[in-house]
Amino acid sequence: MMYQMYQAQQDLMAPIRLFAKGTGAILRHFDNGRPETYPVRQFTAMLELLGSSGLTHVRPPFGCATVQVENQEVAVEEEEVFSTPFGTLLHFRKDIGTPQPRVLVVAPMSGHFATLLRNTVQVLLPEHDVYITDWTNAREVPVRAGRFGMDEFIDHVIRFQEEIGPGGHILAVCQPAVPVLAAVAAMSEAQNPATPRSMVLMAGPIDTRVSPTKVNALAQSHDIEWFEKNLVDTVPWRFKGGGRKVYPGALQLSAFMSMNMKRHVSAHLEQYRNLVGGDSELADAHRRFYDEYLAVMDLPAEFYLETVKTVFQGHDMPLGRFTHHGRPVRPELIRHTRLLTVEGERDDICGIGQTAAALDLCSGLPAEMRHNHLQAGAGHYGVFSGRRWATEVYPLVRRTIQEAN
Repeated sequence: MMYQMYQAQQDLMAPIRLFAKGTGAILRHFDNGRPETYPVRQFTAMLELLGSSGLTHVRPPFGCATVQVENQEVAVEEEEVFSTPFGTLLHFRKDIGTPQPRVLVVAPMSGHFATLLRNTVQVLLPEHDVYITDWTNAREVPVRAGRFGMDEFIDHVIRFQEEIGPGGHILAVCQPAVPVLAAVAAMSEAQNPATPRSMVLMAGPIDTRVSPTKVNALAQSHDIEWFEKNLVDTVPWRFKGGGRKVYPGALQLSAFMSMNMKRHVSAHLEQYRNLVGGDSELADAHRRFYDEYLAVMDLPAEFYLETVKTVFQGHDMPLGRFTHHGRPVRPELIRHTRLLTVEGERDDICGIGQTAAALDLCSGLPAEMRHNHLQAGAGHYGVFSGRRWATEVYPLVRRTIQEAN
C-alpha cells in the first residue's frame, strides 16, 4: 500500500512538473535582464525548482565519453562484459596500446544508481582500466529471476572479478565494503586465481559498533521484524518487477535527506538566488548534483533485510559470525591482497574506525600490506567524490594498486 500511494503521488505530480518546466522555458525568452522583467525571472526560478523536484527511477548516464591519457584525449566506450538480471559488469573501455591495472569498482546497492560514483570513475580512468558493478533497479527485475540477498551479492562480486581475470584489483565504496571483504576472503580461501591483488575499502560499515552514527542508531532501534513490516513493500504490477518485495529507494532517500534537511533547504534557497541572479555556473552545479541525488533505485528486500540484520544489528563480520552460503567467512586467510581502508573525518554515515576495523580482521596480512587513511575535512561523499578525493585520497589508492602489481 505504501508503494502504491507513493507511485500515485509521483504520477499525479509528473504532469505538473512537466508543465512547470515547459512554462519556465517559455518565460525565459521574455527575460531581457532589465529591471522590469525581474518578476518574470523570479517566477521562472520558482517554476524550475518545482519542475526539478521530483524523483526518477531511471539511471542517469555516466557521461565519460573521453579521458586524458598521457596528454592524449582518448575515447571511452561503455561495454557490457557480463550481465545477470540483477546487475551488469560495465567496462569503460579505452583503445590504448599500454595495459593498465584492471580495477573493479563495487558500487553501493543502497538506493542510488552506480552513477553516484561517476567522479570516482573519472578520476581512476586516466591511469586504470576501470570496471563497475552497474546494479539493476529491483523494481525492474521480474520475480521469476529469484532472490537476491547477501550471498547473491557476494556471488556477483566474485563472478565479476573472475570475468576481469587474474591480476585485477577491487575498490568498494560504502555499503559493499562488507560483502567485498567477504568475497575476497572466500576467493583467498579457495585460492581462486582471480583473487584481487589489492582491496580498497572506502567509508564502509565493517564494524558499526565503533563511533556509531544516526544511521547505526536507527538500525539498532527496532528488531528486524519491524523493518520488514514497515519498510518493505511490494512493487506495483505495472512494472517489470511487479510483485517483488523491495525496500523502496524513495524511503532510503527520504531517510538520508532528513538527516541533513537544513542543508538541502539551504541548497534550494541558494539555487533560487542563483537562478534569479543569473549565476549559471552555480545553477548548473546544483542541477547536476540533484539530478543524480534524486535518481533512486529499489533494493531487493532480501538484501536490505540481511544487510540490516548481519551488518548493523548482529555485527557478524567483526564477531566472526559472517557466512557465505553457510560457510564461515575468514578474513584472516587473506594473505596476498594489499589492503587500504579510507575514512572521512566528518562522515556522519560511517563513523571513524568502522572501516579501519578491517585491518585487524585481515590479521594474515603483514603490517606493511594493510593501511588506513583518515581524510581530514571530508564527509561521507568527500571520500570518493570531489576535490579531496582527487587530490588527496586517489594518490594513496593509486600507490596501493602500484605496490600490489
